Amino acid sequence: MTRALLITNILVFALELRQGVRLDAFVDRFGVVPHRWFVGSLSDVLDWPRLFLTLLTSQFLHGGFLHLASNMLYLWIFADNVEDRLGPARFLLLYLACGAAAAVSQVLAAPTSAIPMVGASGSIAGILGAYLLMFPRARVVTLLPLGFWWETVELPAFLFLGAWFLLQWVQGVTTIGQVAGVGGVAFWAHIGGFVTGMIGIAINFDRTTFSGFD
Repeated sequence: MTRALLITNILVFALELRQGVRLDAFVDRFGVVPHRWFVGSLSDVLDWPRLFLTLLTSQFLHGGFLHLASNMLYLWIFADNVEDRLGPARFLLLYLACGAAAAVSQVLAAPTSAIPMVGASGSIAGILGAYLLMFPRARVVTLLPLGFWWETVELPAFLFLGAWFLLQWVQGVTTIGQVAGVGGVAFWAHIGGFVTGMIGIAINFDRTTFSGFD
């Protein structure tokens, strides 16, 4: 399933590249646009089925090569271990649910924004949250800047992912109250996805899921 998600994201990005001058309209249609979720007229209510569909479609769109590559790198590193423990069906359900929860979190954080939100980072953040609970002692190879060079070190997952989440939280807080028309990283989507992944694992799976605590 991890490989299938990787391939699907790449294929959808290729479809984006084929849109040409229609790309903005394509992203606007299939991305999550926060201000559309708040009722202003009857037509807004009638548009809700399509809006709910964007909670899914937005997870497979990306804003550029770097956006896609960074998300797929995290997916490749962390997702296969989670999938091995959950099985492909439960893993996919968790992935999609975290992506949807991530989008809702960003909608609530920036309700007046007209900027389409796209990307798999909310879904992947949920997988990171699940990984933190399931494999807290696993070693994660990390590049650390040391002056004028970089050093490769192995950090326990709870330290690496805990620092990652703290960074998202700090940066998310700094975005509160920003002008809605300004795009950027959807930090609250990362936070919402991560927390949803942790909750999903904690509630629905037995202790054998958490190998790191044996």
